[in-house]
Amino acid sequence: MRDYGKQSRRRSAWFSVGSRRRARLDRANIFLAVEGSLKRLQTDYIDVYQLHWPDRVTDRFGVRQPFDPDADEGAPLHETLDVLNDLIRAGKIRHVGVSNETPWGVMSYLKLSETRGLPRIASIQNAYNLINREFEISLREVALREQCGLLAYSPLGGGTLTGKYLHGVVPPGSRRSIDTRPSRYNKVNAEVATQAYVDLARRYGLDAAQMAIAFACRQEFVTSVIIGATSMEHLQNNIGAAALVLSSDVLQEIENINLHYPTPCP
Repeated sequence: MRDYGKQSRRRSAWFSVGSRRRARLDRANIFLAVEGSLKRLQTDYIDVYQLHWPDRVTDRFGVRQPFDPDADEGAPLHETLDVLNDLIRAGKIRHVGVSNETPWGVMSYLKLSETRGLPRIASIQNAYNLINREFEISLREVALREQCGLLAYSPLGGGTLTGKYLHGVVPPGSRRSIDTRPSRYNKVNAEVATQAYVDLARRYGLDAAQMAIAFACRQEFVTSVIIGATSMEHLQNNIGAAALVLSSDVLQEIENINLHYPTPCP
């Protein structure tokens, strides 16, 4: 997969813009967002600019949405790409990506790039982890055939795969103690699947968090894994996962668990 994170002599940044129903991915909003980001980040340009959510109604955090052909789909995809093309020509961004997208959305953007000479999306930023392997079902083939790699976010399932939330425990200072909204990773079979992965790591003398991150890192469709941490200890442990090579036995047991509990938290 391509690496779009290289730095140059000028200061640069990676940033993501969110899509809300009241803030469309149209010319006015994108220009305003980019200028605001450049100012706040005190940078000259943004390396990869990710569109955080589609304008149209799509499934979000595993919540299925009925398809409505008459629904307001927001800004047309070609308008969004056209605006991003102008920003690339102006030197304000270098590459563009999408987030939380569907196969139809990704392929539509790629087709527009080919047919209209617009920027080609460089990355897909979707959730991917041991308890959410939906990307393998829906977008893996697109990522590999189109050379549009996954920037995998939430490799620990919001901290779930560390095992710290098992048996209903919510540690002080943890994400679930701060954000009291229902967690995407607290669903049917999430607990039993997580316990199985934590037990697997323990049997092989592995850190559960490192095993989960290493699993995501090794996938051929993954360009990069986006980690998060609330302490320096967590950060160092997460970074250490990059050097972890999972044995064939561990990988086979991971697949066995997935067969029993396939993607409990899409």
